[in-house]
Amino acid sequence: MAKRIVESFIDDIDGSDAEGTTTFALDGTSYEIDLSGRNREKLEKALAPFITKARPVRAEKGVRGRRAAAGAGRAISREKSTEIRRWAREQGLPVSERGRIAASVVKQYESAH
Repeated sequence: MAKRIVESFIDDIDGSDAEGTTTFALDGTSYEIDLSGRNREKLEKALAPFITKARPVRAEKGVRGRRAAAGAGRAISREKSTEIRRWAREQGLPVSERGRIAASVVKQYESAH
């Protein structure tokens, strides 16, 4: 038994056959819309004056499984981590020689400085 599944896109603007899905973002919200070639050209033409003056931005990497706390996930420079480790040892705080520094230790360091 053979089965053929056909997926077709319908233009969200005028109901004609769409060529596919177009993704765009504005103010931090991403949108998807299925458009025909003609309507995609209209969208591109409408956005062109803004796109030519805009700066491209790399997408931020998301955090899987949970939302990152404000400021979490920022890399600390090697010099800064060495300074934090030295300070933590002077304060008697537990800190490893290598690897990540506990957020609580970093927070205490930042509060003290």
